[in-house]
Amino acid sequence: NSFDIEKLQLESLLFQAGYLTIDEVIEYPFGGFEYKLKVPNLEIKISLNNLIISYLTDKVDQNTKGNIYFSLAKANIEEFKNTLISLFSSIANDNYRNNNIEHFEGYYASIIYSYLAGSGLELIAEDVTNRGKIDLTIKVDDYIYILEFKVGDDKALAQIKRKEYASKYLNKNKDIYIIGINFDEEDKNISDFEWEKYKA
Repeated sequence: NSFDIEKLQLESLLFQAGYLTIDEVIEYPFGGFEYKLKVPNLEIKISLNNLIISYLTDKVDQNTKGNIYFSLAKANIEEFKNTLISLFSSIANDNYRNNNIEHFEGYYASIIYSYLAGSGLELIAEDVTNRGKIDLTIKVDDYIYILEFKVGDDKALAQIKRKEYASKYLNKNKDIYIIGINFDEEDKNISDFEWEKYKA
């Protein structure tokens, strides 16, 4: 019901553009409705994440997304690391002017999430466990990757181990890799990248 272009809500715009569709209609007994929205399919999800990554990084590089996908499909963690470093190196410094986004873990996590989602990978952000939330879980073929992100020197991999995040997936009969990624606020890139193949 929003027709004022100056006050148009993002959800309304995404719905009108076809990026969101109605998943459920809830009718209140006292009158009125609530609409739950969802991304309708994988193709739209990829397209939407390409829009987001274009906004965050000024580019959508199909080669980078391909490199990320195939490095994970082959469990080539070093190639995955190098692709991510290259990705963050390609972000224009102008994106950081007049804001302080480089101080926030969520910014770096959003860039990685959008690129991975734009590659069609199965992702779980804020993956709930009995010991806390995994920042990002990636499922590719016979592999499960558990990622933790940190800005600064607090070791990300140590948190995965301390909270035993990988134990959630022990019954899946898949190889599990745990990856801790630290970001440096001044370099605006990965400062530490540690990983291990998980052994129960």
